[in-house]
Order: sequence, then C-alpha cells, then structure tokens
Amino acid sequence: VMKIIQVLLTLVLTSFFFFPFYTTFLPAINTKMIVAALGGILLLVKLARTGSAQIDKGIFSVSLWAALVSLVSLMSMVLNNTPDDSYLGYVVSMWVWLSAAYFVVSAIRFTHGSVTIERVCVYLISVGVLQCLLAIAVDTIPAVKAFVDSILEGEGFMGKNKNRLYGLGCALDVAGTRFSALLIMIAFLLPKAAQKEKSGLYLTLLLTAFCILVGIGSIIGRTTVVGAVLSLLYIFYALCFKKNITYTARNKLVRWIVCGMCAGLVVAAGLYNVSPQWQKYFQFGFEGFFSLAETGHWEVHSNTQLAAQFILPDNMWTWIIGDGYIASTTIDPYYIGKTWTGFYKGTDVGYSRFLFYFGLIGLTTFSLFFVKTCQVCADRIKEYRDMFIIFLMINFIVWLKVSTDIFVVFAPFLCLAAFQSEENRGLIEL
Repeated sequence: VMKIIQVLLTLVLTSFFFFPFYTTFLPAINTKMIVAALGGILLLVKLARTGSAQIDKGIFSVSLWAALVSLVSLMSMVLNNTPDDSYLGYVVSMWVWLSAAYFVVSAIRFTHGSVTIERVCVYLISVGVLQCLLAIAVDTIPAVKAFVDSILEGEGFMGKNKNRLYGLGCALDVAGTRFSALLIMIAFLLPKAAQKEKSGLYLTLLLTAFCILVGIGSIIGRTTVVGAVLSLLYIFYALCFKKNITYTARNKLVRWIVCGMCAGLVVAAGLYNVSPQWQKYFQFGFEGFFSLAETGHWEVHSNTQLAAQFILPDNMWTWIIGDGYIASTTIDPYYIGKTWTGFYKGTDVGYSRFLFYFGLIGLTTFSLFFVKTCQVCADRIKEYRDMFIIFLMINFIVWLKVSTDIFVVFAPFLCLAAFQSEENRGLIEL
C-alpha cells in the first residue's frame, strides 16, 4: 500500500512540474514554483552533507547560455528604452525548472530505489495521459468541472478555457508541444519493449498511451500533430534501419503497432458515430484531415491565422536587436499610439516574436541555448541521443506557430545526466 501511495504522490509531483498551474488558494505562485522550492531545499541539504558546493559541468554551460539570453534581453530593453522584461530573468526561470525537475527525479529515485531514463519517460507519459483523460472528464462531467474550476486559477495554457479542453495546467499549444515530446518518448520505448520476452502488457500500455495522446492530445492542442508525425517517422526508421533491433523483435513490434493502430481507429470511429460530442472533438482536433477528405484540400482555420501572423521586421535595427517588445505595447505607460490588446505586432509566431523582441542576436543566442541543452543530454545519455535531437527539432518546428519552448522536457534528463555524472566525478568546484 505504501508503495502505491508513493507512486501516486510521485505522479502528482511530476504533473505539478510538467503541467504547472496557479491555484485559487495560492494565486501568486504556481505548482512548479512550489516543487522548485522543495528541490532547492533538497539540494541545500545534499550540499550540506557533502560539505562542498559543486555544480555539474553540463548544467553550468547551459546556465551560461541562459544568462546570455537574459543579457541580450537587457540589451534590447536598454537600447530600445522599453520596459518589456519577458526574457530578462530567463536564467532564473531555467533554474526554477531545473530545481523542480531535480526534486521530481529525486522523488522517482526515492520511490523505486533507482532512476533511469525509461522510468522518467514512463512517469512523464503517465501524467500526459492522465491530463488527457481529466480534460475529457472536465468537459463532460459537471461535478469534475466544478471541482477543477474551484482550485484552478486564471485562464490560458495554465488555467481555464471557455472554448477548448483543459486539464490542470494543461491546455492549448503549450500542452500540444509537451504531448509531442511524450509521443517521441513512446516511439523510443516501443523498440526496447519489443525486445523483452514478456512485454505484452507493457506494449499494450505504451500503444494505448500513444493513441490517447494523439487522439485527445490533438483536441487539446493541435500542435500535438508535430509529435505524432515525427514519432511515426522515427518508428518507421527504427524498424527499417536500426541494426540493434533483432528480427524477432522487429516482427513483434510491427504486429503490435498494426493491431494497436487498428484498435485505436475502431474505437475512434465508434465514438465518432455514437456520440455527437466526440464528433465535435474529432472535427476540431483533426480539422485538416476532415477538410482533406471532404474538399480535397488541407484547410485549417489556425493555419490561415498563422500565415497572416508570420511577419518580419522592416528595418535593419529591428533585425539586429529588435524593438524590445514581445508582449503588448500597452505595458509601456508612456505609449500613446494605437492601443493593442494582443501580442506585439499582432503575432504569436515564435520566430516573429523573438525577432521583434531582441532581433537576430537574441534569436540566435536563444536557439544556441537549446542546441547546447540538447548536446549536454545527448553526450551524457548516448543511448537516447536521437530522442534529444528530435526534441530539439520539435522546439524549432513549434516556433513556426507559437513562442513556447521545450526546456521543461529537457530539464529532467539534465538532472538525470547530472546524477550519472556524480558517479563519474564530472563536477567542478564553485
């Protein structure tokens, strides 16, 4: 019983970290901050026991790049004389994510006696699936909606949404980006599971999670399609070209994937034909596919908006260092022009927002920060090198639509790499 309680508590902590939200009883701080505070306390206790302050070399180098992002943000603010400090504290934000991830990874290690990359992936995938199921429950069961709304503060990707499905801190394209990463994790776990002798239940759970994340995840945030496409491409690549997968495991995986996809399609078709509510869900989540089937053209409303919002600077100064705005110009108390209630220049496209905020200097620095993060994870956990590279691809692809980033996905693996590095004494004294 205690083991079950520990696992459930670890799942809750993982969700608080991976899908943070503000509560009605503590509206000033979100769950990520609480978990980060616990992680900070745990780290201080560990440092007190060891008697020395040490920091992993990889995390140190990533921190330097995050500090450069903050520095370029400061440069843009000063040179453009603007008050928009959206990325001024990015290095602090990075460490908050890392501290929260450190506590979660430590909790997993405490619960199971050890922590592996596969175990971290399973916990992250589990909370993603639970968030999908919770989102459906919130939208269809009034009692669940009343309970969730009673503790969930605010609106947007961390809060409530009137016209979209939402869980606890799980909504819109931010959720879709994280679902994409979870689908990639499943794609990497499937070949490993297929090579185990008694893995039928494990494969069933992984494929069920995949179908739920693709189906319900796309309804919550259509950005999930990025992960769905990349994960399927990787599975195809692994089946055709990976030499470390045995012939028996390859055939086994093909059978399970075909059966799983057929079962998923049968369930989806049944829900679509039986329930008007699920018809609306699927028509929204897979609008492009319905448009292609009905008209022969891929047409999605958000794509039309995206095309209109993909704008670029019209002067060299903005190209180099930006205008110093990423939020609305209404944050400037001295602004006397036309009032704008949305994002600066009316665009939510990641590349456009970063260019207008701190130009090519900032965009390049921010991009290299993620490249460095990916490199550290890939160098330390070589077996999953390709997975981290695909995470990086997701980040840059999603920036074509929104400005959210994927550091939250890298953070647990950075901490896991640091744990492994401790054994190899890959540390530097502060």
